[in-house]
Amino acid sequence: MKPVLIIIHVFVCVTLILIVLFQRGKGADMGAVFGGSSQAIFGTRGATTLLHKLTTIIAIVFMLTSLGLSIFISRAPSRSVMEGVKAPAAQKSLPAPDSQEKSEPSK
Repeated sequence: MKPVLIIIHVFVCVTLILIVLFQRGKGADMGAVFGGSSQAIFGTRGATTLLHKLTTIIAIVFMLTSLGLSIFISRAPSRSVMEGVKAPAAQKSLPAPDSQEKSEPSK
């Protein structure tokens, strides 16, 4: 189930990127550069285009697949990365230092 959801999510991501890149910006007209934009500030934006509707639908699907992946992965049992690693063998102990070195006063 998880691989299928990941494949769908990646496909939706690429589709969303392409749809957004195909759309035309709000002030993309040359007249908008000099303040001659034909759109009113508080007025209607006009008819909703097919790309705008498709962007909304794909964005909703993207959010749902993101939410589904996060829930699905958080419920999976967690495993440690060190699960298959063997414990290191015990090291041989070093011989104790000579007692003469310990008893000499420091100068």
